[in-house]
Amino acid sequence: MTVKIIIPAIPPSMNKFSGRENVWEYRKLKQEWKDMIYLLCRERPTKPFEKATVRITYFFPTRTRHDPDNYAGKMILDGLTAAKIIKDDSFDCIELILRGDYDKKKPRTEIEVIPQ
Repeated sequence: MTVKIIIPAIPPSMNKFSGRENVWEYRKLKQEWKDMIYLLCRERPTKPFEKATVRITYFFPTRTRHDPDNYAGKMILDGLTAAKIIKDDSFDCIELILRGDYDKKKPRTEIEVIPQ
């Protein structure tokens, strides 16, 4: 069973929080992403996947250059763990694939969790 989640938003770049003291804003956004993942996940495994491939594709509204390390999926992976879709977000449990694409009319984040 593959779990697919489409979120009609893109998480903020980690550059927004790096070296800054806006911890409360970060925590608020992280909780919002956890909630979105939980609410938008229509099908859940009966128990969290022990091992999985997590494929995250960001569809940006512009063709501006985006660095993958700034969109490494921290908020998303924490959300998948909290929603009990994956057991843990460590290297022991997941293989992470990041992609970036362009969709001016419908920017979004697509998440696929494929059990191994």
